[in-house]
Amino acid sequence: MTVGVVRSYDFTLARGYVAPDGVNRSVILINGQFPGPTIEANWGDTFSINVHNQITGPEEGTALHWHGILQRPTPWFDGVPGVQQCPIAPGKSLTYTFKADLYGTSWYHSHYSAQYAAGLFGAMIIHGPHENIFYDTDLGPILLSDWYHASYFDLVEQVMGVNQPPPFSDNNLINGKMDYDCSKIPAGGPACTPNAGIAKFNFQSGKTHRLRLINAGTEGMLRFTIDNHTMTVVAQDFVPVVPFSTNVVTLGIGQRTDVIVKANLSPTSAVFMRSNITQHCSTANQPNAVAAIYYEKADKNKTPKSAATVFDDSKCGNDDLTKTRPLFPFPALQNAATTQDVAITFHANESKINLWWMNEVSFRANYDHPVFLLAAAGNTSYPYDPVCEPLPNNSVRIVVHNNFFVAHPMHLHGHNFFVLAEGVGTWDGKITNYPNTQRRDVQIVQPQGYLVVQYDTDNPGVWPFHCHIAWHVSGGLYVNLMEHPDQIKQKSVPQTVAQTCRDWSDYSGHNVVDQIDSGL
Repeated sequence: MTVGVVRSYDFTLARGYVAPDGVNRSVILINGQFPGPTIEANWGDTFSINVHNQITGPEEGTALHWHGILQRPTPWFDGVPGVQQCPIAPGKSLTYTFKADLYGTSWYHSHYSAQYAAGLFGAMIIHGPHENIFYDTDLGPILLSDWYHASYFDLVEQVMGVNQPPPFSDNNLINGKMDYDCSKIPAGGPACTPNAGIAKFNFQSGKTHRLRLINAGTEGMLRFTIDNHTMTVVAQDFVPVVPFSTNVVTLGIGQRTDVIVKANLSPTSAVFMRSNITQHCSTANQPNAVAAIYYEKADKNKTPKSAATVFDDSKCGNDDLTKTRPLFPFPALQNAATTQDVAITFHANESKINLWWMNEVSFRANYDHPVFLLAAAGNTSYPYDPVCEPLPNNSVRIVVHNNFFVAHPMHLHGHNFFVLAEGVGTWDGKITNYPNTQRRDVQIVQPQGYLVVQYDTDNPGVWPFHCHIAWHVSGGLYVNLMEHPDQIKQKSVPQTVAQTCRDWSDYSGHNVVDQIDSGL
């Protein structure tokens, strides 16, 4: 690839049917594909992605988020409806144009309600320097995702119902594939074809292979292993790290980990890679996914017989924070200019709907009045979003207190935050690995635990900070963080963004928009 060029893609979003595990279900596809197309660029290139909303039967709005991209010059293209843009109306299009401003492994997904649980996601690879990485073969993205046989809207109705249990995923996929036991389909249920097939990968004996692991699921926290092999971690999210060895990688929703694996077995070997949902941390009926790895002389018609790696899955959180040191140190300020405590709670509102709350506020997007566009027009009263707080200082520390018994993978848009500390109970004020603390854009806060993150307010915009479990953000576990509203007013927002709002206003003025959750 040539550096500094425009990488153009054309996406048509429409309903369809797929059976990735043999069970036929209605989904929303990008260009008829599941998972969606992988988009690639070099560091410094520009993505130009024209998104056409052809979702019908019924119609829905949509918006795509480019996970982990900082969007420094283009904060209006972060892709969150009601925050930086209005939804793309049915029958309309929007071209997202933004810099590949970081490099490594990530993904994109719908940020309209829990729409990406219908299949609206794909991998995003940005090629860059390899200072800490030496390998022979890039196996590409490995998308790990829990999977539901019900439609996403039915699941949102369950989540937002009165005294309803949480949804349990029906399967777990690797690159959109896994078998399913068709005997579990109830009478009158969807069609099911047994032995749908698993994903397959090739290893070359004696060579090293790069695997780009992405948890693109809806709810499940995953543990990834490869039978009879050790992995060397070289990047977490978009941050290269000092390499370290492990036999298991934990991935919350939205997290990525790049690993290097040496093919140290004989040329006739075949083994499984495994993605296991940790059941006491997540809700899954069938938690285990496998894919086959075949060495160059292995019989690919035979199923591997390798034994699974034994590991400790007792922790509902990420792997030990002390293991990770970014390759390029950027020390966080020891004394942040602003410290904000955020308490996560779960309880019913006056309508007896159980919601998630951050400092006793549960978020609900107003699709017609995106907060960023209000600020760009000079409206700093934020009448449609009382959650949003201007943060003018040069560093902000957020101490998250999780007062509930489930974990939350917390994601911040527009930044890689410093992970200063995490654990169970109350933070003792100690910072892990200072001055070279971990940096990433998603980190799990454990049940009844704490998470301390910090970021520099160097990116004017309105940036969501939310749990990446789809059902939790549907229930309002979300807050907007505003940076430099004075500088936002100076930005020139493209006319295409304003036209998208005009299109949406026309659509919503003539049609009922069934927004039964937070909208995100």
